[in-house]
Amino acid sequence: MKVEEFMKRHGIGVGDYVKVVKVEDDDKVEYEGLIMPPYELSEGDTLVIKLDNGYNVGIAVNKIVSIEVIERAKAKPEVHFRAELEPKPGLPSITILGTGGTIASRIDYETGAVYPAFTAEELAKAVPEIFEIANVKPKLLFNIFSEDMKPSHWVKIAHEAAKELNSGAYGVVVAHGTDTMGYTSAALSFMLRDLNKPVILVGAQRSSDRPSSDAAMNLICSVRMATSEVAEVMVVMHGETGDTYCLAHRGTKVRKMHTSRRDAFRSINDIPIAKIWSDGRIEFLRDDYRRRSEGDVWVDDKLEEKVALVKIYPGVSPEIIDFLVDRGYKGIVIEGTGLGHTPNDMIPSIRRAVEEGVAVCMTSQCLYGRVNMNVYATGRKLLKAGVIPCEDMLPETAYVKLMWVLGHTQDLNEVRNMMLTNYAGEITPYTKPNTYLI
Repeated sequence: MKVEEFMKRHGIGVGDYVKVVKVEDDDKVEYEGLIMPPYELSEGDTLVIKLDNGYNVGIAVNKIVSIEVIERAKAKPEVHFRAELEPKPGLPSITILGTGGTIASRIDYETGAVYPAFTAEELAKAVPEIFEIANVKPKLLFNIFSEDMKPSHWVKIAHEAAKELNSGAYGVVVAHGTDTMGYTSAALSFMLRDLNKPVILVGAQRSSDRPSSDAAMNLICSVRMATSEVAEVMVVMHGETGDTYCLAHRGTKVRKMHTSRRDAFRSINDIPIAKIWSDGRIEFLRDDYRRRSEGDVWVDDKLEEKVALVKIYPGVSPEIIDFLVDRGYKGIVIEGTGLGHTPNDMIPSIRRAVEEGVAVCMTSQCLYGRVNMNVYATGRKLLKAGVIPCEDMLPETAYVKLMWVLGHTQDLNEVRNMMLTNYAGEITPYTKPNTYLI
C-alpha cells in the first residue's frame, strides 16, 4: 500500500501528531511524532514521522497495526518575512550569500519540515546571536546541492562577494554545502584579487532539525571571523566533535576528511589560521595571514573548464589519458601514488599529451606530505615527459588552480611557472612536522 492511500484511509495528514504502533519480529513498537511529507526518493510505502527528540523515522505502512491522532495539525497563518531588519548602530555590516546546504534553516513546528532560512527575519529567528555581532544582510544567489556546483557558480559567487565588499560590507559569509566546499574555497582564493576583507565559507554537517546540529555555532563563528582582521578566503567549521570552538582554515589548504563528523574539515599540510569561540574569543594560531587594507577587490574569473582530475589506481588504463587528449582537454591533474607516480605504461600517453600541448600536473593521493619525483626512476621519467610537480598542493586545489592558470595562458612554460607560484597560500615552503594529524 502506498503511503498516500494509507494516510487517506486513516484520515491523517502532514503535521498531525500521532501515535503509531508497528510489529517488528513479533514485537510491538510504539512511536509518537509529527507526520512529515513523504521523502521524494522513497518507494512510496513509508510513513515518516518526526520524533520528539528531533530525529525522523520511517515506518513501512504494511507493518503498522494501529495509528491514533493525538493532535491535529493547526492551520498556519500566512507569514511574511522581512528581507532586511533595522541596522543596529555601531555594528559592522556583514553580507551572507546563500548557495545551498543546511547551514541556515527554519523548522515548521506544525509539520516538522525544514526549509531554507534566508531572509533577515528568518535568520534572526533561526540564529539570533549573529545579529548581536553584526548587521546581517542576506542574499540568496541560488539554492543547489554542493555536488551540483559548477565553475560558473564559482564565478557568480566571486562577483557577488566582490560587489558586496566594494559596496561597504565589512566581510562576506558564503553559506555552502560541505561536500565540495574545498573546491569553491580554492576557486575564490584564486579569483578574488587584492582581497582586503574576509570571505568565509561555512556549512553544516547536520541540519537544524537535529539535536546535534552544528549549523548555528558554525554560522555564529563564521560571522565573528568575518569581522576579524584576516583578509583571506577561509572555511569555518567545527574544530572538534563537541560545541567548544570552530576552526578557520585557509581556503586553499582545507579538505573535508569525514562523511558525517561535525569536525570533518582539516587543514592539510598546514595549520588553521584561528580558533573561534561563539562567545567572541578568537585565538590566532599563526601570524602569516593577509591583513585588512583599503582598496577595491577585483575578480579574475578566467577559467579553462577543459581540465580533468585523474586518480591513479592499480590497473588504471593509459587510454584515460589518450581519451582526454583526443577530447580536447587542455589540462590534466594526476592524483598519483606516493611521491607522485603513475604506472610506467601510462608514461607514453602522458608524454604524448604534453607534446600536444596539454598541461599535466602531479599531486599525491596521500594528501599529507609533498610530491618529490626525483627519488625514484618512475618519477624521474615522468618529469622528463614534462609533468609539472605540484609540491604539497591538494589535488582539488591543483585542479582548480590549473583551470585558473590555463584561463590566462596555455604556453606550457608559463603554465609551469604559474603552477609553481604561490598565489593564495596553496604551497607551503617546507613540510611542517606538526601538520600531520592521526
